[in-house]
Amino acid sequence: MKVTHIPFQKTGFFSKMMHNYLEKNENLKPFYNNFPDIQGFYNQIEEKSISFCLQTRITLLNTLKVQYQNLAISENTADNLAYLQYKNTFTITTGHQLNLFTGPLYFLYKIISTINLCEELSEKFPDKNFVPIYWMATEDHDFDEINYFNFKGKKVSWNRKDGGAVGRFSTVGLEEVFKVFSAHLGNSKNAIFLKNLFSEAYLQNDNLAAATRFIANELFGKDGLVIVDGNDKELKKLLIPFIKDDLINETSFTEVSKTITDLENDYKIQVNPRNINLFYLEKNSRERIIFENNLYKINNTNFQFSREEILNEVENHPEKFSPNVLLRPLYQEVILPNLCYIGGGGEIAYWMQLKGFFNKVEIPFPILLLRNSVQVMSSKQSKKMEKLFISNDEIFLNQYELISQKVLDNSEIEIQFDEKKIFLQKQFEELKKVAKKTDVSFLNAVNAQEKKHLNGLANLEKRLLKAEKKRQQDLVQKITELQNELLPNQSLEERQRNFSEYYLEYGESFIEVLKKSLKPLQLEFTILEL
Repeated sequence: MKVTHIPFQKTGFFSKMMHNYLEKNENLKPFYNNFPDIQGFYNQIEEKSISFCLQTRITLLNTLKVQYQNLAISENTADNLAYLQYKNTFTITTGHQLNLFTGPLYFLYKIISTINLCEELSEKFPDKNFVPIYWMATEDHDFDEINYFNFKGKKVSWNRKDGGAVGRFSTVGLEEVFKVFSAHLGNSKNAIFLKNLFSEAYLQNDNLAAATRFIANELFGKDGLVIVDGNDKELKKLLIPFIKDDLINETSFTEVSKTITDLENDYKIQVNPRNINLFYLEKNSRERIIFENNLYKINNTNFQFSREEILNEVENHPEKFSPNVLLRPLYQEVILPNLCYIGGGGEIAYWMQLKGFFNKVEIPFPILLLRNSVQVMSSKQSKKMEKLFISNDEIFLNQYELISQKVLDNSEIEIQFDEKKIFLQKQFEELKKVAKKTDVSFLNAVNAQEKKHLNGLANLEKRLLKAEKKRQQDLVQKITELQNELLPNQSLEERQRNFSEYYLEYGESFIEVLKKSLKPLQLEFTILEL
């Protein structure tokens, strides 16, 4: 095993906002609270200690006991559940959709980042307890985003009728998916583990939430991971004042809209708020709540409520109100003694739209931490990179750019087109000095000729590069094949591959190596050679 790191910025896969956040750019400081370093956590602990009450802890603990009642619990998870009742206990949270068989690889990276950060904080603050939380996105209804995973370049899909919160979906029909997946695995020890994990999760649990909880617990229960399902009446009772506020005052819409105005000139906006950022949840539906003609209407249904009726509905049935992507973070921070949210670049970007809203409703805004990202490569692939003189930074270049650079580096022709362009521009600068003393039409003619000659030179450069690529076809093919192996579909492999590919080859040691290698507060991209 060999672990190296490069800046996130060098990969080309992270946004300007993430670059600026990691660099502590002054422009972003109004949009987050404490930075993810030890001093930031010290400040966050102080802030959360004051705001989080004992009764919420008791409700949280009692609810989680019910959620865990049909699951085998490790000693570490049992300890962490018990710790939640004490005021010196805090959580570190990540969240993820209920992707079939965990979906893309970064599911693992999110959770391991969360576990490792808790362990690091326990060393820095020995008088405190830190509990890693995986928040299951059981109320999502984007089934098309979660109904498949990729295995060795093939898509393993679950086709069924869509409708409602995905956590409630029956697992009926996954027997066929299991048969298809099993056929690709073989009969090795690691293959048998994967088969058992899939079958026990999906064929012995009634719904997708229970199946996903089982998998996460099997993989990370020994590390003390605590899994939370927010689609719960007792937990949503704690959100009642904020649900009412959103229905009556539209606070989230107002405050997030202000933040977007401040952000949009410099950064891409991830999520646009609605006037009401809540859904109404029924057994087989999750529909937006719309305020129209002094009535609260449930989109695509005949349901409607007066103000008094919907407030009574919130009091009596809070479980029927489902936060959207902008209110879910608030819900999490209301019910958890949370210090930090760990997420991908897109997630951190939409969290940054929420700081003003959190301030308005007087809930501490958590630390935001960009999760660990990993490029796994074999020693064989690493040796190929060395032979092709490709560095860790360069492998992430756009493929056209990478091939062009390496072809020119390997070329026997030493014509420097940049020098030729500079020389040509200098010649035309002399002509422009003369032209300025004459008629404007002559100056225009000089500018046109300069553009024509520079374009001609650029075309010659492209033709030379094309000819060199043809001459060095073997090199081009080797670079293309290697980069396609490492970056499937010209994307980070963590967004494409499923963990089962590596587990099949390396077994439990793959997760153990990840756990040893990922350093959440290092704030760098990890390259892991196995």
